[in-house]
Amino acid sequence: MKLANALSERSDIQKKLAQLQPRLNNNARVQEGDTPSEDPAELMQLLDDLYARLEELIARINVTNSKTVSDGLTLTEWLAKRDCLKQKISVLRGFLDSASARTDRYSNTEIRVRSTVDVRKTQKHLDALSGELRVIDERIQELNWLTDLL
Repeated sequence: MKLANALSERSDIQKKLAQLQPRLNNNARVQEGDTPSEDPAELMQLLDDLYARLEELIARINVTNSKTVSDGLTLTEWLAKRDCLKQKISVLRGFLDSASARTDRYSNTEIRVRSTVDVRKTQKHLDALSGELRVIDERIQELNWLTDLL
C-alpha cells in the first residue's frame, strides 16, 4: 500500500467516525416497546473496529513519514515546514489586507491613515512564499504516491 492510499483511507475512516457519533446518539434511547432504528451494539462494534484501524494507520503513517527522506529532510520535517509556511502565509495575508485597506476621508481635516509597510514589496514576498509552498506541497504529494507504507 502506498502512503497516499493510507492517507486517503485515514480520511475516509475519520469521516465515518464523525458520522457514527450522531447515529449512536440517535439510537441510545427509545420509547418503551419500540426498537432503535439501528442496533447500538453493532454501531459500537463498528466504532471499535474503525478506531482500531485508524490507530494502526496513524502509527504506520507516522513511522513512514519519519523514515522517508528527501533532500536531507524526513517527510515529517517537510510536513512541518509546509504547515508552518501555510500559517505564516495566512498571517501575512491578513496583515496585507489590513495594510492595504483604504480609508476614505470626507474632508481634509480628518486624520490621514497610511500603511506602515511597503505593500507592494510585502506582496511580492508573500507571492514568493506561496510559490515555495506549492513546490513543497508538490514534493509531499509526490512522496506520498511513491512511498510504500511501512
